Amino acid sequence: MEYERIILGIDPGTTIMGYGLLGINGKKATMLSMGYIDLTKLNDHYSKLKHIYDRVEAIVKNYKPTEMAIESPFMGENAQSALKLGRAQGTAMIVALNYKIPIYEYAPTKIKMAITGNGSAGKQQISKLLQHIFKIETMPSKFDASDGLAAAYCHFLQPAIDTGKPGQKKKKSGSWKDFISQNPNRIRK
Repeated sequence: MEYERIILGIDPGTTIMGYGLLGINGKKATMLSMGYIDLTKLNDHYSKLKHIYDRVEAIVKNYKPTEMAIESPFMGENAQSALKLGRAQGTAMIVALNYKIPIYEYAPTKIKMAITGNGSAGKQQISKLLQHIFKIETMPSKFDASDGLAAAYCHFLQPAIDTGKPGQKKKKSGSWKDFISQNPNRIRK
């Protein structure tokens, strides 16, 4: 099946990196794939980064995404862990940049809010909701996979917040007259 857009969602990690892909036609999102990249058997950080690059590149070559949605790293207690997570995220982003795929970054709370309506929702809740939305029989054993899918779905829903129509981007106004006609609810009387 042909899709207007394909969104690759990434949940970056240095132990497990999750991903999910959505095919978009108009207002409909179809789950194409989701999974995770297991980095636990690699000993040094540089080998992990190389493996991330190779696997993300293989996903890009296979599915040909038109957009990447990636979860932004959050600052935890350990600065060293945050640095390593940022490197993992950056490695996935470099693949997208090399293939001229636009990148959209979302905070974890924004992704949770888009999926569940609760910015502090747990991974299990997100996984269950995505399973229901996309009618997935069996979810992967790692929540990182559903987190990657959640990033892609959040990106798909994002224009809906702007226009009220899922999957449609807000038109840019060329003049005040265009802006007023496209945004009647923003005019005060």
